[in-house]
Amino acid sequence: MVAISYRQSFIFVAMAVDLVRSFGKLEFKHTAAAVIYAPAIFFKLAKTPEDVYLGPTLVREAEYAKSLEEAKAAGDAYKLKGLEEKNPYKKSVAREWVESIVFAVFAAAFIRMFLIEAYVIPTPSMEGSLNVGDFLFVSKAHYGIRPPMTVAMIPLLHNQIPIINKESYLKKPSLPYRRFPALEKIEAGKPIVFNWPVGDSVYITSSRSYFVSQIERQPEYIGQDRELMDKVKNKDYVVRPLDKKDHYIKRCVAGPGDSLKIVDRQLYLNGKAVKNPKHLQYLYQIQLPQNVSINNKKLDKWGIDFGDNAAGGQQLFNGGQGFLYLDDEQVDKLKSLDANVKMQPYPQTAEPTKLFPFDTIIGKNWSLDNYGPIWIPKAGATTALNPDNLAFYKRIIEVYENNKLEVKGRDIYINGQKADSYTFKQDYYWAMGDNRHNSEDSRAWGYVPFDHIVGKPLFIWFSTKEGSIRNGINWDRLFMSASKE
Repeated sequence: MVAISYRQSFIFVAMAVDLVRSFGKLEFKHTAAAVIYAPAIFFKLAKTPEDVYLGPTLVREAEYAKSLEEAKAAGDAYKLKGLEEKNPYKKSVAREWVESIVFAVFAAAFIRMFLIEAYVIPTPSMEGSLNVGDFLFVSKAHYGIRPPMTVAMIPLLHNQIPIINKESYLKKPSLPYRRFPALEKIEAGKPIVFNWPVGDSVYITSSRSYFVSQIERQPEYIGQDRELMDKVKNKDYVVRPLDKKDHYIKRCVAGPGDSLKIVDRQLYLNGKAVKNPKHLQYLYQIQLPQNVSINNKKLDKWGIDFGDNAAGGQQLFNGGQGFLYLDDEQVDKLKSLDANVKMQPYPQTAEPTKLFPFDTIIGKNWSLDNYGPIWIPKAGATTALNPDNLAFYKRIIEVYENNKLEVKGRDIYINGQKADSYTFKQDYYWAMGDNRHNSEDSRAWGYVPFDHIVGKPLFIWFSTKEGSIRNGINWDRLFMSASKE
């Protein structure tokens, strides 16, 4: 029903153009007005006495075309020449090209906006399952089509204009959030595409985006990114509406109402260990014995390359020592090189100020490998609220669900009313990358609200090695499913 509804929008545009042409408005500016200003142009036609309905334009155009054919068939060159010179429906070559290009852009923008959009994987956070350089088609219909909220924008661009790096949209006018019925529910264990929840206020450099509060908690980023230093100093950050936040793709590992915990790298959902993705990766410290030589072609065949190097650069091993992000199969392959190969998971320390909910009491012992427990909010569910657990829900209450939150001593006020509980307005999800030690995900910024969900990855339609066509094409990845566990 939704797909038919949007197909009718194309029909509406065609009918709008035909209507103004039926009033003798045949110039390019009239066609453009019919597309851009409908239905205002209809009101103008109705209120302007000089504008007279001449009859269905399709019928009139067909009759004129028939007259041309008859003159041509009769060999009446004089009449044919007169008809061609006076032809009100004739379009210049330039106009034909412009209208074709405009329609193509309109059609592409429509498909991208409502149905299917192409994405590319730029980072290794899902490495093993979805690699850097994979190009995906993502369905926006599976989890419910979300019409644009930001309507004044450059077609086919998401949030920035290339080269000049300026935002590609205007924040106003805007439409309220709405979503059409979904074709299926979001399943835990499946990859999803969503708008970065904390991407509403971001510092943007040539290397990446940082959410503002991230820099406040982790000022070391300033020393690692020289551009960031000036932007922080000048408070040069960008505030984006919901649908213009950056797109992320991660695996949904927990849904609304679930309780999640990570113990010694194993994810538990509602008290039960979950089945891990086949290519789940962790960071390993490796020491090769002196007699073992490294065959780069063999490593490449195993899917191990410089993109897996936590130390950076294309030298995977230095003095026989390496720090690599690997899955279980790759670990076994490296161990098979020699019985004396030493490998151990790189230890992850507790980092409460870097991990959601950024509370040194709650997350005192939390790390990437030992995290939680944490409950995922569900629409309509009510939770007790107090200063001890407020860190979990503060951003939900204030930002995602648009309430005024105040804390006075140990008392919590929501919209001016003292509160000891809160009922959630929408569902939330927990998203994590398969490259568990190299993924900035829900552990770094918290829940994914349902209104931020964009769509379901369908399949890989193209793939370059390490994100560059110069390195070659991953022929074996073409047309692979992008939603594998």
